[in-house]
Amino acid sequence: MKLLRKLAVGFLVLVAGLSLAAGFVAPYDYARQFRDHSNAPPSHAFPLGTDDLGRDRLSRLLAGSRISLLCAPAAAMAATAIAAAIGMAAGYFGGWLDETATVLTDLFLSLPWLFVLLTLRALLPLNITPWASTAATFLLLAAVGWASGARVVRASVAEMRFAGSILHARACGCSGARLLCFHLLPNLRPVLSAQFWILVPVFLLTEANLGLLGLGITEPVPSLGNLLADLQNYQRIQEAPWMLTPALLLFLIVASLHFVVSGRDTWE
Repeated sequence: MKLLRKLAVGFLVLVAGLSLAAGFVAPYDYARQFRDHSNAPPSHAFPLGTDDLGRDRLSRLLAGSRISLLCAPAAAMAATAIAAAIGMAAGYFGGWLDETATVLTDLFLSLPWLFVLLTLRALLPLNITPWASTAATFLLLAAVGWASGARVVRASVAEMRFAGSILHARACGCSGARLLCFHLLPNLRPVLSAQFWILVPVFLLTEANLGLLGLGITEPVPSLGNLLADLQNYQRIQEAPWMLTPALLLFLIVASLHFVVSGRDTWE
């Protein structure tokens, strides 16, 4: 590993560790309100100040990071699994199944993600519970994020199905399901791994966009997305620059993921 990549890995491990231990590290519960200290500046009691309801920003940032850093990879894994299932079936069996999968993939790729998510999320009830909104948000991300991966998997499987090892296994009497699970799927590990790591930062940023518009995870459960909603009152940023902490954290997480995945170190 190069220096910048090591720093990125260290930062991600630190953020993930603090987020997972939020219940022990955070000074207060993320929903606790200190009405006498609303919009308080950073202090010893509140290192990042408080929001409009008097909730500690540091506690909410740690809890929100935990939600986003757990759910975004989970949604990326679900989307990758969908892409693997559809792409493998289309690439191996071909015929009408391949044509149907291709049309469906092209349809999903032609739709703008954000507008589709906004529409689907807006159809949900406004009084949905916070944890139901969390599940709905990331299930919607998985439901629309599989298409690009399915196309890559389909092309890889179509190329491999006539390889010597696959033809030999088929000649020995291996069934289609066994060929897919034990012969093709292990060879797709690099492709699926790449698709997964591409989707994680994409889903983080998409959830942030939804939260900024008020259509992500609902209060009082925090996420990096709905913490950014405070920035809509941009006139307060100049007098309270600590409000930018969630945006800065999100930027550093996405940048670190980029360096970890790509391995580039242009600064060294």
